[in-house]
Amino acid sequence: MYQNSVNYIKSKINIQPKVAIILGSGLHSLAQNIENPITIPYTEIPDFPVSTAPGHKGNLIFGKLNGADVVVMQGRFHFYEGYPMSVVTYPVRVFALLGVEYLFVTNAAGGINKSFRVGDVMIINDHINLSQNPLIGKNLDEFGLRFPDMTVPYDKELRNMALQIAEEQGITLKQGVYIGVTGPSFETIAEVNFFRIIGADAVGMSTVPEVITARHCGMKVFGMSMITNAAATEDASVLNDGDDVLLKADQEAYKMEKVVREMVKRL
Repeated sequence: MYQNSVNYIKSKINIQPKVAIILGSGLHSLAQNIENPITIPYTEIPDFPVSTAPGHKGNLIFGKLNGADVVVMQGRFHFYEGYPMSVVTYPVRVFALLGVEYLFVTNAAGGINKSFRVGDVMIINDHINLSQNPLIGKNLDEFGLRFPDMTVPYDKELRNMALQIAEEQGITLKQGVYIGVTGPSFETIAEVNFFRIIGADAVGMSTVPEVITARHCGMKVFGMSMITNAAATEDASVLNDGDDVLLKADQEAYKMEKVVREMVKRL
């Protein structure tokens, strides 16, 4: 199944991407910076799923970003779309078979840490998984071990590189723990209070399954969250809205793009 997708993709490209970048909600402008792009719609790839989430275009884009060979995933898959985890994480397995060594994941997230403000960018230094683990079921031995270690899922060297680049470019980055939930409803006030108590700084409906799968495949992972909304508040003037999340992500994405562009150049 995976090989059918890989064979088709290889027939369309002439590069060997070292880095795969998954673009989250409203963060698709990075794809416009790909040089000599080869765009492959998901609908053309055998056995590849199709994204139904708003703001997710549904293309793989191969090319150069700041001189580095990359593949950009313009639209991801979510558990809340009704897909099983094997489908949500399908592209990560394909990337592994294409020889990708680094997975960069981005997302739009709700701020839980009370010091965070809308528009902040958070480096993910750890996560809490409150969704389904994508490795449940028969282990795919050709990709990795039955019990992969998740002590440090987000590579420390990549995180330090991002902080150094941000300092050089005058960009302020937060750091924190991302908690992954199923969605698609936004969180209640009680849930957000609970997430804060157990150590989460931001909450979202993606990313964690892809990270677990990437680590199972032996990839190094780097993650960033765009804080696009307050996770929950009793103030009726700031009720969460999906369209507002996409708008805010579009407005603030340049910060994330600057860091990612320089990181892939240095790998």
